Amino acid sequence: MTPNEPEFKALMMASLEGDATAHRALLQRLSQRLRAYYKGRLARIERSATEAEDLVQEALIAIHVQRHTYDPAEPLTPWVHAIARYKLIDHLRRTRASMADVPLEDAGQVLAQDDYVSAESAYDLHRLLKQLPEKMRRTIQYVKLDGLSVAEAASRCGMSESAVKVNVHRGLKALVALIALEKRP
Repeated sequence: MTPNEPEFKALMMASLEGDATAHRALLQRLSQRLRAYYKGRLARIERSATEAEDLVQEALIAIHVQRHTYDPAEPLTPWVHAIARYKLIDHLRRTRASMADVPLEDAGQVLAQDDYVSAESAYDLHRLLKQLPEKMRRTIQYVKLDGLSVAEAASRCGMSESAVKVNVHRGLKALVALIALEKRP
C-alpha cells in the first residue's frame, strides 16, 4: 500500500458521498501521479509528453465516470492503477505502437513506491469471482485460494466431495471464459 493510500481513499470516500471539493482534490493529486507514470512509460518508447498529458486526461475522466464502480472494501491504488494501465494499452493500440516496445511487466507504480501487482491481481480475481454463482465461488475460494482439501471444503459448504470437485472444475472453466471475454478487443 502506498503512503498516500489512506489520504486518497478518504478523498474518494468523501467524493462518493457527494463532496465536490474532495473530488477535485482527489483528481488533482491523482493527476500528478498519473502524469509521472505516463511520462515515464512513454519516454521509454520515445513517445511525446503531449501523449502523456492526453492519457492523464483520459484516465481522470475514466476515474470520474467510473467512480461508482470502486469497491470501498478494496484499496484504491490498484483500482486507479488498473484504469491507468488500460488507458495506456488502449492508447498504444490506437496509435499502433508495438506492444513489445512497452515493458508492461514492470508497469511501475502510479501511486506507490512498492510493487502492488499482487493487490491488483487480487482485485481482478475478486471482481471475476463475484460473477460466479455462490456455490462455485465458495468452492474455488476454499480449495484453490485458501488451500483446503476437497473434504474440508465439502464439510464447510455442506456438499458432497463430488459436488465440490464439479463446482471447482466448472467454476474455473467459467473464469477462463470470463477472462477470454475481457481480452477481446
